Amino acid sequence: MRLKLISILSVVFILLVNTTFSQSRITIKELKKHTTYLASDELKGRMTGKDGGTLAAEYIRDEFKTFGKLLGENGFQYFDVVVDVKLGPNNQFMIGDFSAEADKDFAPYAYSSSETLNAEVVFVGYGLEIDTDDLKWNDYNNVDVEGKWVLIMKGDPDNTKKESRFEAFSGERDKVLLARDKGAKGVLFVSGMHYDKTDKLITLNFDKTSSNSGMQVINIKRELADKILTESTYTTEDLEKIIAVNNAPKSIKLQTKVNAQTELVLENVKAMNVVAMIEGTDPVLKNTYIVLGAHFDHLGMGGYGSGSREPDMEAVHNGADDNASGVAGIIEMGEKLASMKLKRSVVVVAFDAEEMGLLGSKYFTDSKLIDIKAVNAMFNFDMIGRLNEDQKLLIYGTGTSKESESILKELESGSELKFAYLAEGYGPSDHASFYTNDIPVFSITTGVHTDYHTPKDDTDLINFKGHKLVSDYSVDLIKAVDDQEQNLAFQIAGPKEQKRSSRNLKVTLGIMPDFASNEGDGLGVGGVTPGKPADKAGMLKGDKIISMEGKSVKNIYDYMNRLKKFEPGQVITVDVMRDGEKVVLIVNL
Repeated sequence: MRLKLISILSVVFILLVNTTFSQSRITIKELKKHTTYLASDELKGRMTGKDGGTLAAEYIRDEFKTFGKLLGENGFQYFDVVVDVKLGPNNQFMIGDFSAEADKDFAPYAYSSSETLNAEVVFVGYGLEIDTDDLKWNDYNNVDVEGKWVLIMKGDPDNTKKESRFEAFSGERDKVLLARDKGAKGVLFVSGMHYDKTDKLITLNFDKTSSNSGMQVINIKRELADKILTESTYTTEDLEKIIAVNNAPKSIKLQTKVNAQTELVLENVKAMNVVAMIEGTDPVLKNTYIVLGAHFDHLGMGGYGSGSREPDMEAVHNGADDNASGVAGIIEMGEKLASMKLKRSVVVVAFDAEEMGLLGSKYFTDSKLIDIKAVNAMFNFDMIGRLNEDQKLLIYGTGTSKESESILKELESGSELKFAYLAEGYGPSDHASFYTNDIPVFSITTGVHTDYHTPKDDTDLINFKGHKLVSDYSVDLIKAVDDQEQNLAFQIAGPKEQKRSSRNLKVTLGIMPDFASNEGDGLGVGGVTPGKPADKAGMLKGDKIISMEGKSVKNIYDYMNRLKKFEPGQVITVDVMRDGEKVVLIVNL
């Protein structure tokens, strides 16, 4: 009887050990299960605010609660985002008794304000004002546009040429900003024959920025523009030719009035981060955190404005590598880490709305869900499922702490992986939101491929053996960071701002814009790079830029267009709102 009891107890013990071992190791089977579901057609591309995105979040939450304590509202951290803009019922355009039809004769731009304006029209050619050593042109010379509509032709005076002298100045946002500075209350854009023979109206595409231009902006057909120009005896085609032949501006003050109403409706949805915590075991260090993050949202059905690299193809963008692979990884890593009894607490987050501009991670770092200042390090996993034949793993942010490189070097020996280290902490994924908060980051990826942001990014192309290899290595790296007696010492590694095309920019302030700041009353400062002009002038994270050199800044587009006008060495004033007070900064560029 005694021997029988011992035998039974031995079997139970072995089963318990095996079960624990099974639950605490990362398996290809589990990685494949998570990735396959998250990248299935059923979830229709996991678009933020859509049913597929919600189903993905619920699945992740259910997996998180098997190894950690759910934070927020039963594991969800909700926030609002704007995902689309549509025409409202009240869009009208009248010239005298003639009433035009929306989406047939005219179409508001997505960044138009919603209001009504009944005013005279001034034709201002291409709507340019240029005064450089090489080029001088002023469509606003000797015309008063205060409180009026301005009728502007798209493109520039070199529309008939392969290369344009005006390219740096002819963007429609630039023209709208200049018209606003001149006192105009509305802009009417029309296409000349050389610009667009078909005279196609713009499509209402949401540009992921919910703040508007502060004035009405409407695209009208040539036939409608010609009605406005009737009293001048010119047509749009005539004026396009005259300006081209004379190589000189031509503006016309008209008596004709346009009475137009625009109404755009922003579609708000609830987005949700999914958050769980594995409590640490050290009585002191458990109050500090290691964050594991991966975004779970993707591009839905694709299409224009979605971020798809094949926008003509409306099809499910399953995003198996981007970023079902990352989410599957943090689920399995979280399960394994929970069995290891780390000193520090581990917060595992699946971010929403990354594809819309890192909105989920920005909301998380700004929130009080955890003390962000107590975060020791952030590990970001974005596209970790396509390890190729050379077995190379890319790790960004290796210069963001004094200890990072030595920790990484120690883990190299014996690994099947080969490594490429990049010191900079800022990049186009969720780790950037942490780096701008002075948190050391490790952003891990197997790299971009030709299927990125296309409908071809499917589960059958995932290298699950490599996926497991990357996940196991990442657990070892997290453990090595946790083993440090002291928290990692943060250090600056590259700018805290997005690198933008410098084709038209001669200067930079050295800030990271806050893309979640979309009220239309200024540009939020999400981060300031030490040693750059903004930092030297005393600009702080959390400031809101409201004007530059006395000219208003309402959003990121205004900011970029203002910046284009400045020269290196120029000293400018930048007005910011700080804690409800206006502060004027002197910035030396």
